[in-house]
Amino acid sequence: MINTMLTISLVLLSITIVISVLRIILGPSLPDRVLALDVIGVNLIASIAVISVLMNTKAFLEVILILGILSFIGTIAYSKYILRGIVVERKRDR
Repeated sequence: MINTMLTISLVLLSITIVISVLRIILGPSLPDRVLALDVIGVNLIASIAVISVLMNTKAFLEVILILGILSFIGTIAYSKYILRGIVVERKRDR
């Protein structure tokens, strides 16, 4: 029973990822595309967690952690780019 529920959740997460890819391709604005990238990152993390539970292993926990950190940093970088037009600011006062 639990394996069926986890498999159905994997299918639904995959559908959400496909819809988010369509939003990236067809998105009318840059913030929509950034939000779709964030949704893909969260859904990938959830998919890996579900796969980890299905396989009854803890081997993917590091992958989940690294993907979460990269997704967070990517979202922050894109948000900063949207606000200021650059990602890394350099001070030239020296």
